[in-house]
Parts: sequence; C-alpha cells; structure tokens
Amino acid sequence: MKKYPMDILEEIVAHKRIELAKQKEIVAPATLYNNVESLLSDCPPPHRSMRDSLASSASGIIAEFKRKSPSKGWMKEEGKPDVVPASYCQNGASAISILTDEKYFGGTLRFIRIARPTVTCPILRKDFIVDEYQLYQAKAADADAVLLIAADLTKEECKTLAKKAHELQLETLLEVHSESELEYVGECIDMVGVNNRNLGTFHTDVANSYRLASLLPKDYLLVSESGISNPQTVRELREAGFRGFLIGETFMKTEDPGAALKEFIAQVTQ
Repeated sequence: MKKYPMDILEEIVAHKRIELAKQKEIVAPATLYNNVESLLSDCPPPHRSMRDSLASSASGIIAEFKRKSPSKGWMKEEGKPDVVPASYCQNGASAISILTDEKYFGGTLRFIRIARPTVTCPILRKDFIVDEYQLYQAKAADADAVLLIAADLTKEECKTLAKKAHELQLETLLEVHSESELEYVGECIDMVGVNNRNLGTFHTDVANSYRLASLLPKDYLLVSESGISNPQTVRELREAGFRGFLIGETFMKTEDPGAALKEFIAQVTQ
C-alpha cells in the first residue's frame, strides 16, 4: 500500500477499506462479479463515453452531485439524486459526477442507480477506489466512468485497476495533483484530471492546473478539478488545453444547481 502522511486522505482511505470489508460480507465478491459479468455478456449496457462527450462539448462541464464535503460540511443535505443530476443534464452538463462516499461526502452508490434513468449524460462514479470490487459495484450501478486517485494507489495498483475498469467497459479518469504523480499516466487511462485541491489539507488553488498543463501528455483529454467558480477561469483553462472541468460546490451551494449550471455555461460559451 502506498504510504503518505497522516491526513484527511489517509483517514478516508482507511475507513473505505473497513467499509469495503463490511460490504463484501453482505454481497460476496464472487456473487457481484458473476452478476456483472453475466450482465455484460447477456445484455450489454449502452455505450456512453464521458471522454467523447467532453471532447465534443463547447463547455466541458462535469457537474457534480455533492451534498457534503470534509472541508465545507453539508452544502445541500436535502439534495435529491433523482432531481439534481437530471436538472444538470437538462441544462447542458457534458457529464455528471456522483459522489458515492457516505461518511465524508454524504453520498451512496444508490444515488447512481436512482439518477441513471433520469439522465442521458455519462455518469462518473467519484469515490476513493482502492479495490476492484468497487469497479464491479460501479458497473452494476450503471456508471460509465470511474475516478482513480494517484495519491490513493501505487503505480501497479493503478495500472491493475485501470485495466480491470476497461474490461468492465468503464472509462477511467486518473486524478493527479503533483508532478511526481504524472508517472501514473499510462495504458487504460482515458482522461487525466488535475486536482486543484491538496488532498491532505483540502486547500484549493487553480494555479495547479496551469502548472501541470505543460507537463501532461497531449494525447490525453485533460480535466481540471476543484476550486473552479468563475466562467473566465474555464475559458482560460480551455486555452491551456483542458477540455473537462469538474465543478460541484459552485452549483450545489445554490438554491437551484441546474439553473446555476445553465447560467455558468452561458457565460463560458458567450
């Protein structure tokens, strides 16, 4: 397992492993794996490419359904997964990110299952993925892509999970936040995201995207994550080569996240 200083990220990942052990007691890995593999062979789900959606979009907004965070607490405890994601999709989102961590982000895997019939946009399962079991869960819930966080994984773990994700017909968004993590970029990675939030302190600085932009591979679709609240920032990041922009708090803290997204996109594309 990768070693890193004691911080909120280590706390979250440690709890995630405990959570996973309990989930495996409820649904045995063999049962979940067999169910998903039968689904893929008997009734393959429709192909919804998050990468293609971002590449062809004039805005590239990945609108996030996030009710809570460790740094901000509850933003929209009453937010409903059958309402907010649908509103995002109707108002121009290129993709939807759904937090599925319960303790720290107020999410659950059920949110993807609930949202899926209400949206046509690709759905990203955003969680702290450290085990292939979570990839099978994502596919069973009908997600289209998964987040892999370099800071959570060794290079070999990341490579193995990315390969398994592709076997399950899931696209991969690899999240990096430092130059040293760029070595994780490789086979079976579809998109590379620069997290502008320090995962240890949760401080955000969009300058991190600009700093890493020139070092990132040109043949990967680039995503800027966290700390984006101004349409002008999106326009400038697009000029720097980014095509995806993951934004949650800016929308979720408003009374109507979908309407806030619509206005944001209008300013980005004007």
